[in-house]
Amino acid sequence: MTNQQLFDVAIIGGSYAGLSAAMTLGRARRKVIIIDSGKPCNRQTPHSHNLITHDGKTPAEISALAREQVLAYPTVQMCAGLVTQVTGADGAFTMAVDEEHTLQAKKLIFATGIRDIMPDIPGFAESWGISAIHCPYCHGYEYSDARTGVLMNGEMALEYLKMIRHWTADLTLYTNGPATFDEATRQKMLAFGAEIVEQPVASLDHENGYLKSLRLADGTTRDITALYHRPAFVQHSPIPEQLGCELNPQGFIKVDEAQKTTVAGIYAAGDNSGAFRGLTGAMAAGTTAGARLNHELINEEY
Repeated sequence: MTNQQLFDVAIIGGSYAGLSAAMTLGRARRKVIIIDSGKPCNRQTPHSHNLITHDGKTPAEISALAREQVLAYPTVQMCAGLVTQVTGADGAFTMAVDEEHTLQAKKLIFATGIRDIMPDIPGFAESWGISAIHCPYCHGYEYSDARTGVLMNGEMALEYLKMIRHWTADLTLYTNGPATFDEATRQKMLAFGAEIVEQPVASLDHENGYLKSLRLADGTTRDITALYHRPAFVQHSPIPEQLGCELNPQGFIKVDEAQKTTVAGIYAAGDNSGAFRGLTGAMAAGTTAGARLNHELINEEY
């Protein structure tokens, strides 16, 4: 690989969305470079679920097989590294990788994901993706009927509790401070059996990420097996926004039905541009981005 080599498409981020886009483009015989820093957001998760043919496998196992299959296409290459800067415009983008070398591509796909902002609770980050979880479709079955907490406040807590209640009735809402929802909302929560605890959460006791108990600010402890939470997030890479890609009000990269951003020649796929964080959603978005981008290139060529 040389600095002078021009790729049809550079895919920044080589997890599920990026690899799916690369396979689609490789099968379209496009010259593709995948640039990946090797730090997927699900690297702590012991098992991936809700993905037919791979249910229960580790994320690393699934992505390793995906890389092997994607790189079997001769026009697809992979580069380990972090993209630190992108310059240029549609048809002629230049990427600096680890501030050591540059790559050039006509089009870009950002599959860079988001970075969760962990609550400032000792033990939470170590348990994230293992027993401190966000999605019942990804993890709920394994924690069916378990003693479960939901770390959330505000009016949206009711809707989240109602969903988690489908998997377990042993449910406690931890508001981590005074509740900010109204009395009518409180009564609805109590009506389906949820307990509400307003004491701040001091720490989580766990063993290798598997929760054992939760300690409150007043010193009391509560046994707990799983804790649901929807953390705040930021874009993992600031580069799309620096290039002018708009974010929507929720903080995701704004894309259309083809996964095109608001900047010509730039697409986005995966967690960075959609709220559904399952593997299947990322793969579908990557496949869509790859196919629609190939059509864009075809229309420019003929």
